[in-house]
Amino acid sequence: MRKAFHIVLMGPPGGGKGTQARLLEERLKIPHISTGEMLRSAGREGTELGLKAKALIDKGNLVPDEMCIQLMKTELEKPEAKNGFILDGFPRTLRQAEELDTLLDAEKLHLDVVVEIQVPDDYIVDRVVGRFSCVKCGAMYHEKYCLPHVYGKCDACGGTQFMRRIDDNIDTVLSRLAKYRALTAPVLPYYESVGLLKCVDGTGTIEEVKEKIRKVIGH
Repeated sequence: MRKAFHIVLMGPPGGGKGTQARLLEERLKIPHISTGEMLRSAGREGTELGLKAKALIDKGNLVPDEMCIQLMKTELEKPEAKNGFILDGFPRTLRQAEELDTLLDAEKLHLDVVVEIQVPDDYIVDRVVGRFSCVKCGAMYHEKYCLPHVYGKCDACGGTQFMRRIDDNIDTVLSRLAKYRALTAPVLPYYESVGLLKCVDGTGTIEEVKEKIRKVIGH
């Protein structure tokens, strides 16, 4: 039987966590749980929680711990979480990290590794302001580094409509980076102290970073 594998991906906003999480999901056959995507989906659906979260995200603000913890609790109670997961965007604060330990204990689960993707701020600004996605399937592209092979047509699904996130602008990115340094960076010593933290250089190509992550997690 395949070993369950529970991973947290950390790093600054725009640092490539989502891309690498999807690649890990494909390779390891375990679910990618993105709190950011769950909140944006709730915003598109117009739920009360989703609309509150959308207003915060669009301004570059972090969603309150309580909202994120409740979302994560719901996900970890699902049967598929027992077989492994990749967390992307959670925990973002020290309190969330402590609550995650509590939630995992309740489900008799434990983390195997926490991977920090390290990327300088100037790289992130360049990446974020140029990225866009397919409306139909969510495939990600970049106006400088990763255009569709056929202009105006998604490589993955053939869709012809694309969108940019409203928060993908310089002012919002800089605000998010400042909040990350203040709130999320202190979580890293928390995981380092228990021997879970592994760090990789995230400035290479997607395939290069993928291989670096594969090496540090051993899968």
